[in-house]
Formats: sequence, structure tokens, C-alpha cells
Amino acid sequence: MMEGVAANHVEARGVVRGLSEMKLNVRPTVPADAAALAELLNEIIAAGGTTAYETPFTPDAFADAHIDGPGVITSVLAENAEGHPMGFQILLANDKLGPSWGDIGTFARRGATTRGIGSALFDATKAAAIAAGLKVIDATIRADNIGGLTFYARMGFVDYAVARAVPLADGTPVDRISRRFDLG
Repeated sequence: MMEGVAANHVEARGVVRGLSEMKLNVRPTVPADAAALAELLNEIIAAGGTTAYETPFTPDAFADAHIDGPGVITSVLAENAEGHPMGFQILLANDKLGPSWGDIGTFARRGATTRGIGSALFDATKAAAIAAGLKVIDATIRADNIGGLTFYARMGFVDYAVARAVPLADGTPVDRISRRFDLG
């Protein structure tokens, strides 16, 4: 019996390695990506607990907010070899932060086991931020989003502010932790 279990573990590790080593193509988003990326984000919103967004996006609203709207500094996606989006990252202007700052958001497909989605996206976003003349990238993360907090810390972001007990749509208070990444 143990031989069968051991063989299954070896096979499972091989499958996970294959998923983890999947090749990613990172590219700028285009309006034609709006429907697929809105679906990806809406799945994250529906699951709850990792994004400040609570209302689903239509493809048009997604495009305006995250692809080609006036506040978009850059928007990139990571797709697998078949061209399916595995994640995306946005960098938005935010009047509260000032003109030399960008506000980042990173979203990976739920259940995606591909390692490196976020770091591949961040390399592209960081290059675009520098090209746009930004000095600082802000990431404001829900305190209950452990994955997001871990990701941004791994990318080199450091805490600089906490907004206490920001209410969700249902009134639940959740802290928001703001982290910064200095570009210069």
C-alpha cells in the first residue's frame, strides 16, 4: 500500500512542478482583454477577503478603470502558453498620493499554481513606473490579505501607514496597510 502512495506522491510532485514551471508571457493589456480580466477579477471579488473591491466589474467598467482610462499609468497581464490570463497588475494615478506616486494592484487567477506571476508582472510595472517618471509605488492592502502582504514584502515594499477599521460594504471593519516601494 505504501508503494502506491509513494508513487502517487512522485506523480503529484511532477504535475505541480510542471504547473510551477509554466512559461508566462507578460505584455501590456489591451481593450480586447477586458472581458477575460473582468472575469478573473470578479472571481476574486466573489471569493472575498483579498481585495478592497467589493462590486463586480463589467468589461467596459474594467477597461475604463484598469486598461485605458484616464487614471491608468500602466496595466500588464501574464498569460500562459495558450494565451489565457493568469494574472494582471495595474498602476494607477491617485490624487491622494501625488503626481510622483503610483498606486499598484496585483491580481492572480484563483487556484493558479504558477509561481512567479506577481514578480514577472512587477518587473514590467516597475519599468513602466520609472519610464513614467514616478518616484514611489504605493500598495494599500487589506490587513486580512496575508498573501498580498507577503507578496509586496517579498517585492521590497515597506510599511508607511495604516488606516484603521475601514468598513467593508457590510460594515465589517478591516485595517488597510499602506506599503511603499521607492524607485529612485
